[in-house]
Amino acid sequence: MLKDKNIILGVCGSIAAYKSAVLVRLLVKAGANVKVILTTDAANFITPLTLATLSKHPVYTQYFEEETGVWSNHVELGLWADYLIIAPASANTLAKMASGLCDNLLTAVYLSAKCPVLFAPAMDLDMWKHDSTQQNIEKLISYGNLLISPGNGELASGLFGEGRMAEPEQIVKFLIDFIRKDLPLLGKKALVTAGPTYEAIDPVRFIGNHSSGKMGFAIADELARRGADVVLITGPTHEKSTQSLRRIDVVSAAQMLDACKQAFTDAAITVMSAAVADYTPVTTAEQKIKKTTDEFNLELKKTTDILATLGQLKTGDQILVGFALETENEEAHAKAKLTRKNLDLIVLNSLNDKGAGFKMNTNKITIFNKSLEKTVFDTKSKDEVAKDICNEILKLV
Repeated sequence: MLKDKNIILGVCGSIAAYKSAVLVRLLVKAGANVKVILTTDAANFITPLTLATLSKHPVYTQYFEEETGVWSNHVELGLWADYLIIAPASANTLAKMASGLCDNLLTAVYLSAKCPVLFAPAMDLDMWKHDSTQQNIEKLISYGNLLISPGNGELASGLFGEGRMAEPEQIVKFLIDFIRKDLPLLGKKALVTAGPTYEAIDPVRFIGNHSSGKMGFAIADELARRGADVVLITGPTHEKSTQSLRRIDVVSAAQMLDACKQAFTDAAITVMSAAVADYTPVTTAEQKIKKTTDEFNLELKKTTDILATLGQLKTGDQILVGFALETENEEAHAKAKLTRKNLDLIVLNSLNDKGAGFKMNTNKITIFNKSLEKTVFDTKSKDEVAKDICNEILKLV
């Protein structure tokens, strides 16, 4: 969920600053890119070196470095961030944020940020309960900032009560829950197929095709980004997913059929982008076939049509998306396939279109829905094409 997210962690002057090391480590472990801004007082509690080592980025403390004059551009930092977390947030910094004061790098970045801002207060009980602090917090919430409420516990003063900064694990969970709540496919299960299938002739030879799996992997990743619980069934490929999903590797069309039938029952959304072999050898030789004759005949039989099989099993609340890679009479073949196989959408690729086809990083598609309405898209990267396909799926969801 946090993979490749850009997160700025602002650390203020509080004994709870020692927890920021754990917080950075958890965020980085979750795949986030983390940059840390320390206030001057925070540097008295935890060193920049510690946080720079854990975040793998230089730590920012000032507007510029006195020795070199290198400027820490607060506007660029604010625009870079997908999320700004201020933890611990001291009473002093909360007051500055609420009033719009801007006398250090952290408050300057806060005022420049266009992203969601989360703040986790840390202070002693009496400071936390003071009317001015509570008014500042109410102000910050009214601005759209997100409060990560402090917990009860032993405080630095020796008192016991509210004001203890939330634990790093709680802060990470709060952020993930915040991201997840707005995901349109949260709670939906999705099945995606990708890549080719290899149909064995003998132990070393096979019938296959040139599919790389790039398109299917891009779709699976995009569905996962939108909150879906994705099962990706893939034939042989070197592609890797960038998101958290369940991957099932298969080789043959028969193996892909079995895996799809098992996963399809629970799938609200199924996207069949794999290039499944249409034919497979009638028999597979147990040993390598020797080159002993000038000609060699191979008897083939049809593989089971996985897409048509799922179309027959499909219920009214399931969405089934197929692909059609054509070289002639493209639209007619695609629309016939849409109807014949009981699909909700079909994605047409034409090898006659520049930038479309196997192994390329781009694709050009046309999508038909059940009413045979056509949407044509420009040539785009496969990641962008995946977004277009998912947008069309969302219209049905």
